[in-house]
Amino acid sequence: MLINSERHIAHLDLDSFFVSVECLKNPVLKGKPLIVGGSGDRGVVAACSYEARRFGIHSAMPMKLARRLCPQAMIISGDMEDYSRYSKLVTDIIAEKVPVFEKSSIDEFYIDMSGMDKYHSCSLFTADLKKSIAKDSGLPISYALASNKLVSKVATNEVKPNGQLEIPFGNEKLFLAPLSINKIPGIGKETALLLEGMGVETVKTLSEIPFVMMHNLLGKNGTELWRRANGIDESPVMPYREQKSISTEQTFQADTIDIHFLQAQLVRMTESIAFELRKQGKLTGAVTVKLRYANFDTVTKQSSIPYTGADHLLLQTAKTLFEQLYDRRLLVRLLGIRFTHLIPGNYQISLFDDTQEMIRLYQAIDSIKLRFGESKLKRAHGL
Repeated sequence: MLINSERHIAHLDLDSFFVSVECLKNPVLKGKPLIVGGSGDRGVVAACSYEARRFGIHSAMPMKLARRLCPQAMIISGDMEDYSRYSKLVTDIIAEKVPVFEKSSIDEFYIDMSGMDKYHSCSLFTADLKKSIAKDSGLPISYALASNKLVSKVATNEVKPNGQLEIPFGNEKLFLAPLSINKIPGIGKETALLLEGMGVETVKTLSEIPFVMMHNLLGKNGTELWRRANGIDESPVMPYREQKSISTEQTFQADTIDIHFLQAQLVRMTESIAFELRKQGKLTGAVTVKLRYANFDTVTKQSSIPYTGADHLLLQTAKTLFEQLYDRRLLVRLLGIRFTHLIPGNYQISLFDDTQEMIRLYQAIDSIKLRFGESKLKRAHGL
């Protein structure tokens, strides 16, 4: 089996990010049970403070249940625009100081410092970076330094909030051993129940199960869980590039001035790449609309937006940009739309004001499209 080489990977995680931003805006909220999410009983919890978590509240919980668990909790609907701005601020701070980093979500980062130890202490560098982020953004952040992404992420979760930890090379298994199997990424509820039914409750016990037995039990997933339980992870830090995009454009068979046709095409195209965005597990922070007229003049307009992957929010921006660009006196030859500033994430985090029904609707739509094909389900306006 492969073993970890001596890399230096730090995982940084902004503590209860949405809540921390709200407390930064209004310091009176600090130290109080606070919930960010849909304000109605049918809404869901997007984030909650550590004080609220003591009552058993967690993200994705129905708001009605959260209210019952902690009636005194303060509830804020949330402002994705603010959260996106602070996320980009922290990203800029890291980009200025770190040569290679990965933005794995709106509030999480991996840093590869392999080789840096020849010239500078990785421990001191990461500690200084934590201080810089806290000073320049005002947000608390936790981190762990280890030989791979898996161990550093698990370790960060163990020292939150506002903590820091280093797992020396060779101590990966020792650190993981006493932890519950639920602390290992990739172990869902069903797998956990299966393993617990076999008497496997700690990572140490899981790591001692023979490799072949894990493969026979859970197939490819079983072999991966064996590797994780043994602290093995060679996955690289994927460099973050702001310019990654998802886009589509269409050149029409005949130049057109038909506004209804153009709007329908815009809806269809936006809906199509929004589905692709969610399929890839990403959110976008910028929308660009492109028009090329019959005389080949080409115009574009871009708008930065709160990170989202939801059709109805992206369509609002796309339609606004189109209206600002479109000159009704000219025939249109080509229409295009592009999403940029992509980060990994789930579209649910942008649906603060929506109900559980809205979230389930998106899940159902994507499920149907994945199973039967994208063309089987479209908005009427896009036909």
